[in-house]
Amino acid sequence: MEKKFKIAGEYIELLAFLKAVGIAETGGHAKFIVDEGSVTRNGEIEYRRRAKLIKGDTLEIEGVKFQLD
Repeated sequence: MEKKFKIAGEYIELLAFLKAVGIAETGGHAKFIVDEGSVTRNGEIEYRRRAKLIKGDTLEIEGVKFQLD
């Protein structure tokens, strides 16, 4: 399944993104998801909690793909 996500500014930080799309319920839950290596960004596992996601990035989390616009 692939979903699109529109970024309001230049970027969105990974933890904020996880909360915005409903994958994580809290900041602590978002940190846990990133720390366990469950987030793939452009084909690479992303461990940086505050990674700046930009338009054109593709993320995969728990089998769901997101295309950032």
